[in-house]
Amino acid sequence: MKTSRVSGFYKKTLTERLNFVKDFAELTEEETNQLNSNLNQETAEKMLENVIGTFSLPIGVAVNFLINNKDYIIPMVLEEPSVIAAASNAAKIARESGGFTTSSDEPVMIGQIHVMGARELGGEGARKIVEMKQELLNLANSQDPTLVNFGGGAKDLEVKEFSNFLRIHLYVNCQDAMGANAVNTMVEAIAPKITEAIGGTAVLKIISNLADRRLARAECTFKKELLGEDTINLILKAYQIASEDPYRAVTHNKGIMNAISAICLATGNDWRAVEAGAHAFASCGRGAGAAGRRGSELPTTNYKPLTTYELTPEGDLKASIELPLAVATVGGSTKHPQAQVNLKILGVKSSKELAQVIAAAGLAQNFAALKAITTEGIQKGHMKLHERKSTQ
Repeated sequence: MKTSRVSGFYKKTLTERLNFVKDFAELTEEETNQLNSNLNQETAEKMLENVIGTFSLPIGVAVNFLINNKDYIIPMVLEEPSVIAAASNAAKIARESGGFTTSSDEPVMIGQIHVMGARELGGEGARKIVEMKQELLNLANSQDPTLVNFGGGAKDLEVKEFSNFLRIHLYVNCQDAMGANAVNTMVEAIAPKITEAIGGTAVLKIISNLADRRLARAECTFKKELLGEDTINLILKAYQIASEDPYRAVTHNKGIMNAISAICLATGNDWRAVEAGAHAFASCGRGAGAAGRRGSELPTTNYKPLTTYELTPEGDLKASIELPLAVATVGGSTKHPQAQVNLKILGVKSSKELAQVIAAAGLAQNFAALKAITTEGIQKGHMKLHERKSTQ
């Protein structure tokens, strides 16, 4: 039975590491070669405008991950050393307690329509839109019959009235796609029907990247026998600090995104949308309210860590994470040749499974960072790898 558990993976040569991944994921020779190929000019021209060249980053893999009793090797694309080593080490420790347990919501995205200048506010405009709900859902779904045939499509609609505009949320199950194109097409299609009924102008018609209907979760336990009580207490104190100090919380969450964004990039997913959604979720959608106040400390906000740490009755350390993860296994840049190979290495069968794997990796990375910061210091291992990079 194949396993992602491997000792001293970093000590192997590049060829040995590549062969290990090739065997684990059952890659063909062509797929294996694709991992080291440059993006050709023709593909680059199709992906971006005003192309003048291509830019390469290394693909590395995190090992040792056991998620829902399944072994995973996790590809990451990034330029920062120590991230992959740290995540792999955390996954190795978590394996001793059964690895990670994960779950995720249905892949529902939110399409927004903001109408200003409606004839009737005070609840009347909202009532009219709700009365039209089924007609609007039918119109939205007529824009993407393929998605509907696969069980997705527009499923619900809600209206909220603000001081001088109405906000309509269209909830769309995007299946294994991220869904931006489908959702944007749907809200653009139904907006004229809405303004025809209530007047005004549909100023905005676009997806929201705060995908709080599409959350992913992961949890695991780290045994006190492997960490020691002192280390566990230090990590709990670090978590408490992040819970109360937004200046620390944002760095705490940045460490999580080191892994999450790297996997998104490796699999052709929109890491910028995922980053935006994660940080908005961490702050409950509210900012500091102090724009332009340079040189002075921002007031305390609702910005919180995306992870939670607590002591179990047995004295072990329980860690968990929850965040929006709008990721895809089909469509968009997931068609990129290297993204396709990386998805095969992951072996995920759906966008929900991919989100769960990403959440587990983010949790592993966060634990590893807290462990390093509170004990030996982040620079010892980090700078050692930096020095190796600078001498090559």
